Amino acid sequence: MRESEDQDLSITGCSYIVLKGGIMKISIDKNLVEVTPENDRETKELDQLWRVLIDCVKFNKALTPVGEYIPGQTDRARFSIEGGN
Repeated sequence: MRESEDQDLSITGCSYIVLKGGIMKISIDKNLVEVTPENDRETKELDQLWRVLIDCVKFNKALTPVGEYIPGQTDRARFSIEGGN
C-alpha cells in the first residue's frame, strides 16, 4: 500500500482507517462514533477533524457524503461541508 492511500479495514468488530501509512481506530456503537488516534500525527489529524465538526455545529452546517463508498471497490470516503450562511 502506498503511503498516501486511505483504506478501511474491519478487525474484530471495530473499523480501522489507514491514513498516510498509519492506522486510526474507529468504533461505532448505535449513535456513538469513537475515533482513537494511535500516534502523535493521528492525534493532530483528529484535532483538525474535531475543529471542522465543531465549526459545522456552530455555524449550522452539515458534513455530507460525496459520491459513494463501496468497501473493496473505492479506496476512500469523501465528505463536503454544506449549509449555513
